[in-house]
Amino acid sequence: MSTKDRNNERVRRTDDGRLLAHLAALFHRRWAVPVLAQLHKDHGAKAITLANRLGVSRESLRATLDELIEHGWIARNAGYGHPMRPEYLLTRRGEKLGPTCVRLMAVLRKMGIQRIALRKWSMPITLALAGGVEHFGELKRILPGITSRALTLGLKELQRTGLIERRIVDQYPPTTSYRLTRRGRRLVPVLQRL
Repeated sequence: MSTKDRNNERVRRTDDGRLLAHLAALFHRRWAVPVLAQLHKDHGAKAITLANRLGVSRESLRATLDELIEHGWIARNAGYGHPMRPEYLLTRRGEKLGPTCVRLMAVLRKMGIQRIALRKWSMPITLALAGGVEHFGELKRILPGITSRALTLGLKELQRTGLIERRIVDQYPPTTSYRLTRRGRRLVPVLQRL
């Protein structure tokens, strides 16, 4: 491999690492993507409206809104006060995510996997597998902050929903690899846009 190819590979890995870290932050709260999608569709909303439309508890919504504000994806409306004005709006950074969140929610709804896919590590694991990572140790190394237990549970749930397949290679010692199924690959273009 030439020096140029090695440098290109390092840049690709760094970009993939940044994307995985971004996805891990985005999916840290189960309701983050649905909230961003709803705020994009409604051009802002009040907390009570979000809670009613999404069916989320006020405590979960409050924690999600606080985290989205912390990341700079949403902001409180400075002009809030009139009954018709939204309480929360997408920021410029949030506006970039909004359309993709709407698309992702539509795909997840169509596939019937919202409950599993919106868990903290499901989509970061899916994207890591799409990048060519196949083994448990590699996944654990490149996913920022994931525990072995969380990775094991995430892989089992994704396998159960038919998004990934698990293969055991008959050699000594036996190794296990994971790959996206055709169904799982449907999510990759949307996730890469995030």
